[in-house]
Amino acid sequence: MIAYTASKIATREFTAKAPLLPTRPQPLHFFAAGTEIYGQNELAGCIYQVEFGAIRIYRLLADGRRQISSFHLPGETFGLEVDDRHHFCAEAISNCGIRKFSLASHPEMSGELLSLALQSLGRAQDHLLVLARQAACERVGAFLLELAERQGGTNMIELPMSRMDIGDYLGLTIETVSRIFSKLKEQGIIRLPSLRCIEIMNWDALHSMNA
Repeated sequence: MIAYTASKIATREFTAKAPLLPTRPQPLHFFAAGTEIYGQNELAGCIYQVEFGAIRIYRLLADGRRQISSFHLPGETFGLEVDDRHHFCAEAISNCGIRKFSLASHPEMSGELLSLALQSLGRAQDHLLVLARQAACERVGAFLLELAERQGGTNMIELPMSRMDIGDYLGLTIETVSRIFSKLKEQGIIRLPSLRCIEIMNWDALHSMNA
């Protein structure tokens, strides 16, 4: 989602002990792939939880480029802001089911906001560590390790996002991402059963790239 720093340990802890959202059933909102869930500068005040599908959080830069700050997978939450406005856009990568929790309507959630904020901070710190790496291969390797951990440590990683999404998340071009995937495949570190699936064949080699 990476060097195992204190921030990574904190992220793991809060991932394992996910904040308890209200148990009262919330309506399930459906979003088609590519649909905006909320836009930059729109009023905030809700927390969103992914039931199925995947979400990207991004901002368009002044030169027209897109910078993705995070991805969110089933069971994960997003939308928590430091003030009353959204500073990024949220968009469905695939067909998604989202549950929406209004903070005003669920005051009992106030005790869980710190856990959500710390989890978000930990992942943001990890993302900065990845972007600070000069070697593109290290960035891709760190991304695969993060995604594998968030999907339960499985060898088979599902990629709901495209190569372009990965590039916009890691600060790389789509050509660079594709080239590195091919290189890792040639080295026997990963296998590519399909366009949206990666199997990790050599964990040690992947970890050594990020030691």
